[in-house]
Amino acid sequence: MGKSEHSLVVAIDGGGTRCRIAACRGKDVLAVETGPANASTDFGKAVRQIAHGLELLAARMGCSVETLSTAPAFVGLAGVSGPDIADRLRAVLPFKHVRIEDDRVAAARGVLGHRDGAIGHCGTGSFYAAQTGGKVRFAGGWGPVLGDEASAQWVGRIALGLALETLDGRLQPSALSERLIADLEGAAGILRFVGSALPSEMGALAPLVTEFAGRGDSIGGEIMRRGAGEIVRALKAIGWQAGQAVCLTGGIGPHYISYLPEDLRAVVIDREGEPIDGAIALARDLAQEIAHACS
Repeated sequence: MGKSEHSLVVAIDGGGTRCRIAACRGKDVLAVETGPANASTDFGKAVRQIAHGLELLAARMGCSVETLSTAPAFVGLAGVSGPDIADRLRAVLPFKHVRIEDDRVAAARGVLGHRDGAIGHCGTGSFYAAQTGGKVRFAGGWGPVLGDEASAQWVGRIALGLALETLDGRLQPSALSERLIADLEGAAGILRFVGSALPSEMGALAPLVTEFAGRGDSIGGEIMRRGAGEIVRALKAIGWQAGQAVCLTGGIGPHYISYLPEDLRAVVIDREGEPIDGAIALARDLAQEIAHACS
């Protein structure tokens, strides 16, 4: 293990549900968790979550935030859609040496490590990745308005839309649709909820859908089949081929396994680690680059 691998590094993995911040020296890792951090939907809140997490982490370590800010850092954050927003973050974050990417990069490294394979990540939002020979191709991750197919918030949104269709008489009601209509107090209540719901609040409906789908509910099953179809479509678009390993991650991702076609279901494997593990690995990569540049 080289000197840089013993050095202190800081890693951040922020998404629509939570932000995890870790400090690592050698095999010792200490992590804290704060709230949602998406640089596109709420830049200021994302910065505040990171600042709060650094304060918590420094307190647990018995050091200053300044000490953490001098360590090489990798920041993987939802909503980093290009260099402009990365530069905005770089200007306000306290780190002296930092690499900033969207959260998909750390997730791919953490889940796959250096293995070839593909990821269907379906949490609050969703994205897809395929890694071959160390090169990674991504798709999705475009947010709740224009994308995030098969994500938890997508599942919640589709479920409410189909519930409204049953009120129109365009679709046969099911136990799931009746439950949603009752819980939200009819069509007016559904529209009020959708008008103000955050992606995380919409995604909170997904466990109800998976529960009812598991009982054979017609609408719940239809939603899960649609989501599985979106996963298949995305993975094939980024180069997945039959026989290559696939990891389904995120809160709802594994729930799709039984709805996938057999050739894909047969190659589903467990993830190697978590997105924060990928962020730590990428922070270590940065530390090695810095060490080599100074040698």
